Amino acid sequence: MAQSTVSYKNKNYALSYEIIGLEKKEKILILHGWGANKELMMSAFSHHLKDFCQIYVDLPGFGKSSVEEVLHSEDYGLILEEFLKIKGWEIAYFMGHSFGGKICALLARKTPNAFLILLSSAGIILSKSFKVRFKITLFKFLKKLGFGSFYRFFASKDGANLSPLMYETFKRVVDEDFGEIFKSLKNQSLIFWGEQDKATPLKSGELISTLIEKNAFYPLRGDHFFFLQNAKFIADTIKKAKNAS
Repeated sequence: MAQSTVSYKNKNYALSYEIIGLEKKEKILILHGWGANKELMMSAFSHHLKDFCQIYVDLPGFGKSSVEEVLHSEDYGLILEEFLKIKGWEIAYFMGHSFGGKICALLARKTPNAFLILLSSAGIILSKSFKVRFKITLFKFLKKLGFGSFYRFFASKDGANLSPLMYETFKRVVDEDFGEIFKSLKNQSLIFWGEQDKATPLKSGELISTLIEKNAFYPLRGDHFFFLQNAKFIADTIKKAKNAS
């Protein structure tokens, strides 16, 4: 494990990362989803992507990386962009799961010649159920009355065990609509999705596939963490795209 310090908005972020195959020419940046860490992604892909220099990073506030203030997805993207600039790494492939997919989309948009690989990416806003809307309304009402400290009772599974700072970040990023960002992408893109995914439903992936101009869409068996059981297929598909480019 290595660590690098990134200065962003007058605050220092300690980013924990792991690099495998530094001697390889083409670099792939691999980002985890909300609540996960780089080790999860390494366990899935490190043995299948040996043709690449693999870079795994703990996003700020996760794993062994620090967080200093409430962030938006754009902030995460700028922090990662500064990290890559400091290291002098030119990324040829951006791959992200869930929340990490949004960050990779932001980074790839500035590097149109790079490949983008999305794994059940977040960023599509689907209508909330009545139960969820009711909980949000009730929480806002109680917060006005001074009962905001009870947020854990109203948080989703992704938000329930977070620090107040990270919970505020979660509330910001969870409702970001990336539709226009996906639509603006010029990158060759591979989109993989879990057919039984309930966190980011399959229809979200189907919609993203209609928004990104140049993409191939692969629905695969599994839930939100479908990539754990489909890592070899995903890696082989990336290699085929690499050889065809």
